[in-house]
Amino acid sequence: MISNLNVSRRKLITFSSAAIAGLSINQLLSKAHAIEIQNSVSFSIPMLENVATPNINNPIRLNFNENALGMSPRAKQAAIDAVPKANRYAKAEMPLLNKRLAKHHKVDDTQILLTAGSSEGIRSAIAAFVKSDAQLVIPELTYGDGEHFAKIFNLKITKVPNLPDWQIDIKGIQKAAENYNGFSIVYLVNPNNPTSTVFATNEIEPWIKSKPKNTIFIIDEAYAEFVNDPDFKSVDEFIAKGYDNIILLKTFSKIHAMAGLRVGYAVSSVENIQNMAQYVAGEKLNYCGVCAALASIDDQPFLTYSKKAVDVSRQIMEKVLSNLGLHYLKSQTNFIFHQSPINLKDYRELMKQNFVLIGRDFAPATNWCRISLGTPGEMLYVANIMYNLRKNQ
Repeated sequence: MISNLNVSRRKLITFSSAAIAGLSINQLLSKAHAIEIQNSVSFSIPMLENVATPNINNPIRLNFNENALGMSPRAKQAAIDAVPKANRYAKAEMPLLNKRLAKHHKVDDTQILLTAGSSEGIRSAIAAFVKSDAQLVIPELTYGDGEHFAKIFNLKITKVPNLPDWQIDIKGIQKAAENYNGFSIVYLVNPNNPTSTVFATNEIEPWIKSKPKNTIFIIDEAYAEFVNDPDFKSVDEFIAKGYDNIILLKTFSKIHAMAGLRVGYAVSSVENIQNMAQYVAGEKLNYCGVCAALASIDDQPFLTYSKKAVDVSRQIMEKVLSNLGLHYLKSQTNFIFHQSPINLKDYRELMKQNFVLIGRDFAPATNWCRISLGTPGEMLYVANIMYNLRKNQ
């Protein structure tokens, strides 16, 4: 099934915009469906018909799970308006963002901690629970920052093998924690990165509610706003109900498209937040980022639009992968994880020569590729490239 796209690097053809212009949204999705999607939002989905035309100086970046659509216009203007005041600290604006996030998650203001993106949240959450006998329990294939910071703190790291198709083995992770004599920090990314899949919240709910001794759960929901699976729900409802063994990590980098502005936050019990607060930069958050976040969180029409644009791009990519016979995992994020048709290094180079940047290796899934979802127009270009590579093998 995979070998039928066994493209040699010597057979690489660099395609002109004219050569790829024939494929349209109409050939991948029904026109009626495209219109239905467009009518469901109050913005015009960009490049719904037009194929993008990248070049060597302006490639399509599908390698870092960035939101290609960009920020809400309101958020962008808020960041611009903040620049003249960026010589000051955001002492007045940060409490406003804190209160707005507390309202969103139905918790008290004291249960929110602002962080410089999700990475600072991961680091401070782990740092808050470093003990001499602590272990970090993670799936063998997941986002790497948890393991990265655990190594810095000299923690024991226990990796639990994934189930078929890289599904997270919640029961195996629970067993690894329960069979350990010391303290367990359970770090789970849901939806997971790089697999783009979710585990149903009810899989872990009984374990959390049992309040296991010597266990803290760090749940990273960076991509939650893209999820379509009805079995997924945020763990914030457990925190709102008083469970103090969970730390929820969130970021404005993904659905809000603010990766470069570095705004994230944690939601947990008052005690956990106070503990984590010892390990963050405090009032040194990006001034423009805070102002943009305040504008973006209340721009629900644009957030809906952003998600719909990603839904269209996902459907384009899924159609391409299905037509090419390439196995992929059902995506719940703004990226897709699929089996590579050839050696991943060669695959990356082929796509790069055609002005498309795709994901790095993610051990142990060394024959799988992570492709972020660009705008619909960008994904039409990618579709054309992939079909032409097949045709010209």
